[in-house]
Amino acid sequence: MLDEAKKRTAVLQSRMQEDGISHAIFTSESSIAYLAGFWGYLGIEFGRPTMLIVPADDAPIVITPLMESEMVSEMTWVRDVRTWEDAGQRSWGRALSDALPSSPSELWAEKADVPAIVRNFLDERFPDARIRDIGPILGTQRMIKSPFEIEVMKQAGEVAGAMMAAAHGSLRAGAFEYESAIAVIEAGTRKAAGFLTDTGWERFVSPMIHNLQILQSGKDASMVHRRASVKAYETYDPVYFCFCNMAQFKQYKLGFDRMFHIGGVTDEAARVQEAAIDAQQAALAEIRPGVTAEDVAAAANQVYAERGYETGYRTGRSIGVAYLEAPELKAGDTTVLQPGMTFAVDGGISVDGVTAGRIGDSIVVTETGFDYLTQYPRELLITET
Repeated sequence: MLDEAKKRTAVLQSRMQEDGISHAIFTSESSIAYLAGFWGYLGIEFGRPTMLIVPADDAPIVITPLMESEMVSEMTWVRDVRTWEDAGQRSWGRALSDALPSSPSELWAEKADVPAIVRNFLDERFPDARIRDIGPILGTQRMIKSPFEIEVMKQAGEVAGAMMAAAHGSLRAGAFEYESAIAVIEAGTRKAAGFLTDTGWERFVSPMIHNLQILQSGKDASMVHRRASVKAYETYDPVYFCFCNMAQFKQYKLGFDRMFHIGGVTDEAARVQEAAIDAQQAALAEIRPGVTAEDVAAAANQVYAERGYETGYRTGRSIGVAYLEAPELKAGDTTVLQPGMTFAVDGGISVDGVTAGRIGDSIVVTETGFDYLTQYPRELLITET
């Protein structure tokens, strides 16, 4: 992982030199993980900025709280790790100033991800510097995944598959939503642990599956992104599991969704779910090098229209070390697909207060089409009573 991160940084520095960019400031966890190979655990929510400064023609600099510096130094390939403290003169602002030119005419940062306290500091400390956006430059680099990254994402797919099997096995009339969430977390954690060792960089990678389980059942199935609750399942309930904030491994995040039905399915629920499955499959049939992102979305939207449904969902999004990367599978995105791009591809319909149909998988674009990163039956899924 660290050798890979070092190579990525060298590629970025080469691009920066070509574009005349002196220094870039990275503040998002995903970018720091992608380039420096580490991530923190108590970040800006605790008032604790962690930053990566990448000069175009010199060694990168990590800025981290003193209390996390030992762990960070072990996790990253970057040798220049500078610390700051909560009290006294050794502030993060001073560390950041020392890592940048004294009077820059412009500063390149991730405009969409700069924490307010960091942006305010930059505006006050460098009032004459124009803030420019490094995000799209690194984003373009991150679009195409390396073979190493794809292997990690395949492992993440196996973790996600174990989670979905546990979700399926937890379903029965009278069981509770939160019990399903517990089963998902345990199964995913055990699967992830099987890929890890207690040596080197991997000893800092936690197998723990975390975040709140997105789960909707019964008439609440149409409520997108509802959380698992103490609601009990009933016969004929549709139950939706979304793992988009949980299916991850070594910081690589997948999209993965399935809808189940408890003991049986109503005619309407079956029609909605089958339309969602067919829309997803139509989108997937379009995926290959040379087509545009909006072409993929158009194939799904045609199925919705033919079945008499409207949807506000995008058909998919690029996936990687961030939850949302570029491009997106939606109208207006004319990005041309290339081998090595990875996407979450979804089918989704909501009938408010009644039911819903949803399915989602992660894939990688190949030279001739695509390969699945996630595996679970793509059909109407009915549990035993």
